[in-house]
Order: sequence, then C-alpha cells, then structure tokens
Amino acid sequence: MVRLHVNVDHVATVRQARRGAAPDPIAWALAAEAAGADGITCHLRKDRRHIQDADVAALRRSLRTLLNLETSLEPEIVALALASGADELCFVPENRQEITTEGGLDVVAERARLAEVIGRCHERGQLVSLFVDPDEEQLVAAAEVGADFVELHTGSYANAAADQAVRELERLHAGAARAHALGLRVNAGHGLDYANVGPVARLPHLEELNIGHAIVAHALTVGVAEAVGLMRRKIVAALRD
Repeated sequence: MVRLHVNVDHVATVRQARRGAAPDPIAWALAAEAAGADGITCHLRKDRRHIQDADVAALRRSLRTLLNLETSLEPEIVALALASGADELCFVPENRQEITTEGGLDVVAERARLAEVIGRCHERGQLVSLFVDPDEEQLVAAAEVGADFVELHTGSYANAAADQAVRELERLHAGAARAHALGLRVNAGHGLDYANVGPVARLPHLEELNIGHAIVAHALTVGVAEAVGLMRRKIVAALRD
C-alpha cells in the first residue's frame, strides 16, 4: 500500500498571516494522523515563510507516525535538520522569490555537497530523499551520492494540459522504473490533488506520496478527517483499478 504523507506547511501559512497561534499546525498534523495519514511532511525554509523552528521540534515530540522534513542545502538549515530528529530528510531546491518549489534539485551540480551531507544524515540514522525531476542523469547522480529515496517531482504532470500530462506521466513511469533499477526507493509529490493523484499512485515501485496544499485547502470546507480520508480513498481506489 502506498503511504500518504500529509504536508502541513500551509496550515502554518495561514497562521503566519497574522503571526499568531492559530491555526496550530501541530494540532492539525495530529488530526491528520488520526484520520489515517502515514506520516507528516513539513518544509523549514530559510525565509521561514510558514513552518518555524519551534514547529519542527513540536512535531517531532508529538507525532506518532514518521516526520519527513524538507530542507535546502543551506548550511544553517542543514544543521537544524540534522539536529531535528526527523525520520527522513528530503533535500529540495529553494529560491526566495518562488511561490512554491519550482523544479527538481540539480543533484549533478550539487554532487559533492550532497555526498558529504548525506553521510552526516546516515550517521544519525536519518533516511535521505532527493526531490528530483525524472531525468536519467539526476537519478544516476542520486544513486551515486548515496540517497535512500528519490521523490519524483510531479509538478510538470500536475500542471500540464491533457496531452502533455500523458507524456509527463510516461516520464514519471520511466523515472520510477529507472530509480528502482539503480537501487533507489521511490516517492513522489508536488501539485497532486484529488483529481490527478490516481495515475501517480500507480507508478511502479512507489512507496510514498507527499501531498499538502490540496488536502489543507479541502479541509477548510470539510474538515481534516474528511479531507485526509478522501485522499486515502482516492489512492486505494487507484490501486484497485
């Protein structure tokens, strides 16, 4: 069964609009767990636009499932990630001007730095995922630097028109198969929602989906339990087809 990790960043986005205490992303994460989330994901950005340092610590103390912490390669953030106790660290590209992550990490360009950081993560018992586009050279480099997982960037598929979406899905299938052949475990995420998650859930060798904005947005109308439960039902239904 493909695991569903729910990203709570945008609960914190709403809170940070007023710099107050509500809504509480930790309470929301616990409600998501109770609704069937297999893990919780958050992204500690250098600009701290949503998740704060204290949120990461509180999530680690409170969660009963796995904590997946998304992080850049900025030395300050890497140090915090290593000390966080997160079960899994997912390294992503980060641009201060972006609205959301715009593409996969350039593992080829960051090969030396990643190899050093991944070694430090493994010393602490933390699994490492690299958020990448489903491109051959990036997948090969991810295996060579010692990553445990790749998280395939599904944003191009999610944002594509119908014909192009078919081609992007084919790229994801090929990328998942190639990653597995290289000895990498396979996750996927970015831009997924209730309408487009099914085909991605059927990717070969897929272990985990990371989905946030669509679930948080739907929860504003129907509540956390129904929003998380519906996404789980969509995934289960896709795997039965």
